[in-house]
Amino acid sequence: MPLKAAIVPVTAFQQNCTLLWDEETKKGAVVDPGGDLERIEEAIAKIGITVEKILLTHGHMDHAGGAAELKAKLGVPIEGPHTGDKILLDNLAQQALAFGMMGARNVTPDRWLEEGDTVEAAGTSFKILHCPGHSPGSVVFVNEAQRFMLMGDVLFRGSIGRTDFPYGDHDALIDAIKTKLLPLGDDYVFICGHGPMSTIGDERETNPFIA
Repeated sequence: MPLKAAIVPVTAFQQNCTLLWDEETKKGAVVDPGGDLERIEEAIAKIGITVEKILLTHGHMDHAGGAAELKAKLGVPIEGPHTGDKILLDNLAQQALAFGMMGARNVTPDRWLEEGDTVEAAGTSFKILHCPGHSPGSVVFVNEAQRFMLMGDVLFRGSIGRTDFPYGDHDALIDAIKTKLLPLGDDYVFICGHGPMSTIGDERETNPFIA
């Protein structure tokens, strides 16, 4: 399949910034550029991607802290997350400073995403699922053609997103995972915001939070 992905770990939190591209055209997107833009730009150049947009799964600093600066450098729009994370994106710079992260800027997306929206990126389509809990506006990008998802911090290999942050909601997170993600099918592969990739099937069987 023409859709390709590469993970670029960024920030002290080792967040999985992801590059997506169409192998034939080299047109693509950057998902969750949380920081360390020089590392992201290096990877873009090495692969030879023409970046057409920036996608955000949610509004925490390690995922969105570098988005505004990268947008200014590349001249591309930002799509996502859901408006529930506006309060986080409006305070990114302050949030980052509290954790010693320098250079983060507040972000105003060019397009907020809602449940059921479609995003075109890297020559393919992603359906949007609004999965609050880790943050109010967390979204998951679902590519049905390749049974692939960009999960953000909703679900991890063997774990789930933290809900002890401001605006977290454990019950909402579990509900979103069980009612929106698990029904998609065990063969779905996903890149999560931190750590290794996994599949819905593996998490259904072994994840202690949802098994």
